[in-house]
Amino acid sequence: MPQKAKLYNWDTLEKEDVRPGVSRAGFRGDDVLLVMNWLEPGMEVNPHSHPFEQVVYIVQGQMRFVVGDDVIEGGPGSLIRIPPSVEHYGEPIGDETVLNLDVFSPIRQDYKHLVEYQAPDLED
Repeated sequence: MPQKAKLYNWDTLEKEDVRPGVSRAGFRGDDVLLVMNWLEPGMEVNPHSHPFEQVVYIVQGQMRFVVGDDVIEGGPGSLIRIPPSVEHYGEPIGDETVLNLDVFSPIRQDYKHLVEYQAPDLED
């Protein structure tokens, strides 16, 4: 039997507090994971790497990304590809909260807790 479509909204999903000034929520399909990040000005940066390719879409605000040796600045509508295993981090520029959407495919197992609310709607 086909699955029914269900509407969700980033503004009403439960957010996970990652560290002061950083929170996130997730949404998934069968093979893709979307993670919306709310980044507050002055937040502590967290240089890190992971074995996943990451695509970043800046929805709101101005942001600086450091990806390896590259420094990239962008605003709403900007897209950034972060290759697997490259150290990176992002931070807001200015005084506006940044909303950035991260896209991962395949789904990161370490982020599945963000989408547990969808379990009744998906076959896993």
